Amino acid sequence: MELPDVTISSSEHRTTPGIDAGITTSARTRTETDSLGSTEIPVDALWGIHTARALENFPISRRPISVYPDLVNALVIVKQAAARANREIGVLDAQKARWIDEACERIRAGEFHDQFVVGVIQGGAGTSTNMNTNEVVANVALVANGYAPGRYDILHPLDDVNRSQSTNDVYPTAVKLAMCFSLDRLMAEHELLRDSFGAKGREFAHVLKVGRTQLQDAVPMTLGQEFHGFATTLTEDLERMRHTLPLLWEINLGATAIGTGITADPAYAATVCRHLRELTGFEHVTAADLVEATSDAGVFMTLSGVLKRSAIKLSKICNDLRLLSSGPQAGLGEINLPPRQAGSSIMPGKVNPVIPEVVNQVAFAVAGADVTVTMAAEGGQLQLNAFEPVIAHSLLQSLAWMTGGCRTLRVNCIDGITANLDRLDTMVSTSVGVVTALTPYIGYAAASALAKTALLTHRNIADLVVEADLMTRERVMKLISPARLSGIEAITQAIPVVETGD
Repeated sequence: MELPDVTISSSEHRTTPGIDAGITTSARTRTETDSLGSTEIPVDALWGIHTARALENFPISRRPISVYPDLVNALVIVKQAAARANREIGVLDAQKARWIDEACERIRAGEFHDQFVVGVIQGGAGTSTNMNTNEVVANVALVANGYAPGRYDILHPLDDVNRSQSTNDVYPTAVKLAMCFSLDRLMAEHELLRDSFGAKGREFAHVLKVGRTQLQDAVPMTLGQEFHGFATTLTEDLERMRHTLPLLWEINLGATAIGTGITADPAYAATVCRHLRELTGFEHVTAADLVEATSDAGVFMTLSGVLKRSAIKLSKICNDLRLLSSGPQAGLGEINLPPRQAGSSIMPGKVNPVIPEVVNQVAFAVAGADVTVTMAAEGGQLQLNAFEPVIAHSLLQSLAWMTGGCRTLRVNCIDGITANLDRLDTMVSTSVGVVTALTPYIGYAAASALAKTALLTHRNIADLVVEADLMTRERVMKLISPARLSGIEAITQAIPVVETGD
C-alpha cells in the first residue's frame, strides 16, 4: 500500500457550511493546527495533523501500520478500554465515551484500516502510531454523528480519545496485545502442522529405512520414527510458545509518561485493566512496578527467542525433507514431496522442493529479526525504550511469516508426502550398519573388520559372520533384523551376550 501524499497544492480556503470551529477547508483540504503550526490535510481524511507530520518525517519503510491488522485492532481495543474506564471513574462524558466505543467497534470489525497510514518504522517510541489512532477514532466518531472530520471542538483526539493515557503506556500495551493475537494464530497453525507430521509418522510406522548420522549410514529405523520425531520437536516448541503468552498479558496502562501515573486518576489503572480483560478474553494484569514495566523490553526478547528457536528447528526439518527427497535419481530419494511447480526454465521436468525452501527463508528472516529485537531492547535509555516500533515490526512480521510458513508447509507439502518403498527396501537390505547390533556379542574390533570387508566386497554381513564361524545363521539373522533394530519388532527371548575377551 502506498502511503498517501500529504502535500496539497495551495488554494483559496472557504468555511464549510455548518462548521463554526475555525476549521477552514478548500475543495481538497482542511487546515489543522498543532503547537508547531498549521498544515493542510486531505478534506476527507480521517487522520489529522499529527499523522501528516509523521508521513513527512518517516517516509522509510513504505509499509503503513495497517499491514498489521492485529496491531490496528489492538490499538483501538486499548482506546475502547480506556474510554470505558474513563467513563466509569467519571473523567469522560458518557456520550463521548459511547462515541469512542462505537467507533472502535467499527474499526475492529475491519472498517477504516486504510486510515492507519503512518509507517511501521518511526521515531518517537510509537507516538505517531498513537496519534494516528487517536485521530482516526475521533474522526470516525465525528462523521458517524454528523460532524465533519476535524471538528475537535466536539470530540478531541487527545483530550478525549487519549484521556488518562500516553504513548508510553498505550503503545507497548497495544503491541503486546497484537502479539497475543498473532501468537494465538501461530500456535493454531503450528499445532496443525505438528498433527500433520504425527499422521505421517503413523502412516509410515512400519516402513523401514537406514538412519544416518553426519550424513553417513548408521543403523536401521523406520520412516515413521523419523516423522514422529519431527512431530515431537514441534510439540516442544508449541509448549514454549504457550509459556510465553502469559508474559504478554502484563501491561502498563496507567503508567502514562514514565510509570508515575501522572494525569491518570488513581483508580484508572485497575479499571482499565479490567475492561481490557473483558474486551480481549486474556488474563491481563497490571505490572507491579510501572516504572520498570514502561522501560523494560525483556518480554519482547523472550518472545523473539522462542520464535527463533521454533523457526530454526523447523528449518532443520525442512533441510531434512529436502535431503530425503533429493534426486529423484541421483539423490537419497527416500520420500516424494508433492510437485508444486515447474522447477527450471531450462531443464524440462525438473521439480524443486520449493515449499521447504520458502520455510527455510522464513527462518532466516526470523533469526535476523531476533538480532534486531535484541539490539533495540539494549538500545533503550532510562525510563523509556524509544525503539519499540522496530521491535513491533520485527516480531509481528516474524509471527505473520511463521504462521504462513507453517500453513503452506502443511497444506502444500507434508500432507502429500509419500514413501519411495522400493528405494527404501533396497537400502535397508544392503546396509552395513546392521553390524552395530553384533558388537555386544563379537566385539567392536571383529564387527569393524566385518563392516570393512562387506563394504569392499559388497557382500552380505550375515554371510560373512557365518563364514567366520562367529555364530549361526539363525542367531545372526535374529540379531540384525532391521525390524528388531528399529524397535518395531520385540524380542520374545533374550539373547545372551558372549564374552569375547576384548
